[in-house]
Parts: sequence; C-alpha cells; structure tokens
Amino acid sequence: MRKLFPFSGLLVLILTLAFAGTALAQKTTVFVVRHAEKDVSDPSDRNPPLSETGRQRAADLFTVLEKENVDAIFSTDYRRTRSTAAPVAENRNLEIAAYPPSDFAGLAEKVKGSYAGKTVLVVGHSNTVLQIVQALGGQPGIGEMTEEDYDYLFKVTIGPDGKTETAVTQFGEKNRKK
Repeated sequence: MRKLFPFSGLLVLILTLAFAGTALAQKTTVFVVRHAEKDVSDPSDRNPPLSETGRQRAADLFTVLEKENVDAIFSTDYRRTRSTAAPVAENRNLEIAAYPPSDFAGLAEKVKGSYAGKTVLVVGHSNTVLQIVQALGGQPGIGEMTEEDYDYLFKVTIGPDGKTETAVTQFGEKNRKK
C-alpha cells in the first residue's frame, strides 16, 4: 500500500502538467469590429450614441458571437463603441474594459499576455480597426476601411506558437454596395 501513494502522487503530477500544457497550447481568438452606425443628427456631438440602424447592428453582432465563449471585451471610451459591445457584455455578464484609441501595441500586448487561450472582443473605429488587427499579428485582408464600413468582423486567431490566422466576414445588413 505504501508504494501506491508515491505512484498516485506522481500520476496526479503528470496529469496536472499535461492539463497545464494543454491550456497553454490553446489558441487565443480575438474578434475585432468597428463600432456600429452612430447618430449623426447633431454634427456638434463629438460622442454620439448609436442610431437605430447601429442598435440593430449591435444586436446582429451579438447574434454572430452568441455561441462564442467571449471572456473579455475591450472598447474605446466612447458611447458608440461601448454601445456596440453592450449586448455581448450584458449576455456574458462582462465589464467592458476601456483602452486608449491609438495604443494598438499596448492593447495587443494586454490581449496576448492576459488573455492567452481565451476569446476576446475588441471594438474600435474605422481608422483603428485595421491597425489593431495588424498589432495582433493578423493580416486585415482588405485595403482600407471608410466611414461607410460598419459590417466587417475580423477574427484573429493566435496560435500558441505566435502564428496568426485572420478571417474577415461581414455581418448584419450590408451598409453599402461593395
């Protein structure tokens, strides 16, 4: 009986290390999206809410990500970005963490470091989304985003070896003719 305890202890250690290795080997998935359509009825409003179309697009984003196990959400500290992320945040009971709009490298470092092996949603702007995808090591797959582009969703998958894959899809109602 005495020999069984050291063996079982060794077995527990081996299983623990194997499980830890599996957890470390998991891919990190980052969804990057531009905020939904904003209300432009007051041109002097520098922090407008979403329009009705934007609220529908935020709901569409939730539908697309509903089966994803989102662990964290990052957004700039604007009403339109936070409102775009809100349906996912509310469903997952997650806080929306703010990040500085132009700190692409800092955001990528935080996601890769603190959320390795997890699924993250990042909401940005037309002039930041592609840079965020690139900072994560992804390839955007489109040349540029304009003020009319609200329906792109980028999925950057970061392997445990640091290699990335990027998939680009569109969601919700098409907002302009391509």
